[in-house]
Amino acid sequence: MKYSPEVLVVEDEPAIAELIAVNLRHHGFRTRYAGDGIAAQRELDAVLPDVVLLDWMLPGQSGLLLARKWRADERTKAVPIIILTARGDEADRVTGLDAGADDYVVKPFSTKELLARVRAVLRRRAPELAGGEVHVGALHLDAATHRVRCAERDLKLGPSEFRLLHYFMEHAERVHSRAHLLDKVWGDHVFIEERTVDVHVKRLRAALGTAAGMIETVRGAGYRLTARQ
Repeated sequence: MKYSPEVLVVEDEPAIAELIAVNLRHHGFRTRYAGDGIAAQRELDAVLPDVVLLDWMLPGQSGLLLARKWRADERTKAVPIIILTARGDEADRVTGLDAGADDYVVKPFSTKELLARVRAVLRRRAPELAGGEVHVGALHLDAATHRVRCAERDLKLGPSEFRLLHYFMEHAERVHSRAHLLDKVWGDHVFIEERTVDVHVKRLRAALGTAAGMIETVRGAGYRLTARQ
């Protein structure tokens, strides 16, 4: 039997949540629903979904606070999160990404666009689930356990930073343009802007700490991971 990915829809407007759920089910997804942060946490505590569609404006805890909390939790940090919001300014998009979201969908959105984004985060997650280990310098990444170590020290990375580092490590010493990284790390996801790469590189460097210098900015070309610091 073919596996049907499960999507947790966290949305406080029942009509919108039902419309999203109906369209997802029509295209082969299973869905669960939560109307606020407390209900969403209860759903995640019970069973981890494959993707969370998370409304920014929720009663009580906002979607941003929930995203940050889930990213800081070892159990939920790898669950893909797509934020849904009416706030479409660039600053708001960056804020959503900084909170740990994998993607950001501005309301009103079409069913086709939402489905494309859900499928994209699932495709991007697939290589991680396939397993494999890679070493570059003092860095050791284990895709099967979603763990990264630097000189025997465990590092905490969000899912997007993990995928980005995984790609860098598998193609060390090569220079990658932002457009190339978008294609290889985020897939054929035309909705994401090249600025997204800069945001995630900044977050990745912060997570790497003393190893941040391994990621070099090559002026006019892009980024490179090198074992030489």
